[in-house]
Amino acid sequence: MGAQYYNAPYRAAIARAKREEDDLFMLLVFSEMMGVPNPASWYCLELQPLLLERFHQWHQRMGMERSPLDHFRCC
Repeated sequence: MGAQYYNAPYRAAIARAKREEDDLFMLLVFSEMMGVPNPASWYCLELQPLLLERFHQWHQRMGMERSPLDHFRCC
């Protein structure tokens, strides 16, 4: 079920909530690479290749001009 079933006033709120949830998920997946301890890092490793395409947009949206990862340059 998508956002098209809700009235227009709620679409922006739903889109913002989904974007915030996606941002938190990206932080969880890439946190170990940024030096933040992650107890689920073993399970996140297999997700990293799938999310690398969205990593550049994510770190810019988080206010980081350049990639926070020393060994991974996307800019």
